[in-house]
Amino acid sequence: MDRGRTLRSSRRSSALALDPASVWAVAASGEDGPQWYVDAAPFAFRRAIDRLALGPALKRRPPGRPLLETGDEAGFWRVVEADHDAHRLTLQAIVRAPGTVTLEVVVHPDDAGSRLELVVAFAPRGVLGTAYLLADLPAREALTELVMLHVLTVVRRHEAGARDNRSWPRAVDQV
Repeated sequence: MDRGRTLRSSRRSSALALDPASVWAVAASGEDGPQWYVDAAPFAFRRAIDRLALGPALKRRPPGRPLLETGDEAGFWRVVEADHDAHRLTLQAIVRAPGTVTLEVVVHPDDAGSRLELVVAFAPRGVLGTAYLLADLPAREALTELVMLHVLTVVRRHEAGARDNRSWPRAVDQV
């Protein structure tokens, strides 16, 4: 797994021996049921923090269709871009924070098959946001690492299920 970070963003990417369409089908799945962007442990923890901070602590269900679309809301995320041709998904968190939290997932074609890239970014608002940006960096790094490992596990489980000639479940299995 490749890692990168700036003060405002944390990035992870990993090569997968799977075609980009298969990885995209899992990364952007809008099927009803458990989904990585709603149920991953770091996001459940963030919902609990939001509840303590008197934020909305949302856990909306996915829309129930094969792929997320721009404008959908699921978990505590709003889909601000779902570009299915470019395999790019950008989510914005609906949480109590002194700034804007975004999660971007991109699936690129790669020599090995595909490359999955995940970026968590924070755009601070005001002095409190700037202080939060500095204090949040270690937590954002841990969240990005754990979420990427979770997504990779979910993608690989799906591919193993497809190779075993089992029908793919409608919802994405969770770790």
